[in-house]
Amino acid sequence: MNEQIAMEAFLPSKDGYVVAVVGATGAVGQTMLDILAERKFPVAELIPVASSRSAGSSVHFNGKDYVVQDLEVFNPEGVDIALFSAGGSTSKEHAPRFAEAGCYVVDNSSAWRMDEEIALVVPEVNPQALEMARYNRIIANPNCSTIQMVVALKPLHDVVPIERIVVSTYQAVSGAGGKAIEELAKQTSALLSGGKAEVNVFPARIAFNVIPQIDVFLESGYTKEEQKMMDETCKIMGAGIAVTATTVRVPVFYSHSESVNVTFSAPMGADKARDLLADADGICVVDDPVGEDYPLASEAAGTDFVWVGRIRDDDSCPNSLHLWVVADNVRKGAALNAVQIAEILIYQP
Repeated sequence: MNEQIAMEAFLPSKDGYVVAVVGATGAVGQTMLDILAERKFPVAELIPVASSRSAGSSVHFNGKDYVVQDLEVFNPEGVDIALFSAGGSTSKEHAPRFAEAGCYVVDNSSAWRMDEEIALVVPEVNPQALEMARYNRIIANPNCSTIQMVVALKPLHDVVPIERIVVSTYQAVSGAGGKAIEELAKQTSALLSGGKAEVNVFPARIAFNVIPQIDVFLESGYTKEEQKMMDETCKIMGAGIAVTATTVRVPVFYSHSESVNVTFSAPMGADKARDLLADADGICVVDDPVGEDYPLASEAAGTDFVWVGRIRDDDSCPNSLHLWVVADNVRKGAALNAVQIAEILIYQP
């Protein structure tokens, strides 16, 4: 992918880079560390950073333990790239401080995504948007549910432009953090033991249930999560696409699943779409109705692909297709996307 990006280098070429992971003790931060190691990112010096609550603890990276630094007092001078996964308010306060010190910030929160001056990037989809970062050095990671959908749709959109997207998501509890994972586990155990499920994280019981609400409701009747998907998709793929979304929380620990209905400006066809997706970077097609083989959340968990299946023509609407799209929300939906952006920043044409 990177060799196809015609842009000047963001960072000077050297054997290794100083990389800070902000929010290093969280689930996404720890996964960022894992992926940096797995992909052999040239880290000359790793600096894990977190809130004062976690400062002084340690994280493991490439066979060594590193002491976590306190974000409030950490001096970012000399850091080349900072991967942020520490929440929107934290990012709003500290990302500009890192950027002013000369560091490129890749932020996983929602704080900067819809800022007109900030690049919102999925490397397989719109790497050219990174040019905006030369001026402010902050790059936004999209919502996890947005990332996997646009990765699946971009190869099709490049051939036949998309006019409308109708998406329903089935999102894992890990998207709401560690306490949400714990709540699902505890509720499941309690109910199977004949007990009562305590509800603290979600608006209703999540175990053995489906909740058609992620984040708060807006005046429009959409939730904030739905609005994020709609707005971010248009910013990444083009404002001319009409998008509507329904986001749903399901009792799955990892991997988001999506039912995506797409209307194109001209005929596409399931066979053509299947071939295009099979050749696309970052996508794995699993689509065998006869063998009852299709992407599953349980199988996508822990992997880096966007999995696509159930590809079929929508006979109720001209030029339309159905797709089933699944991806690990912590890996491709957050940590991997951030590391892929960092890889572009160090790429030398």
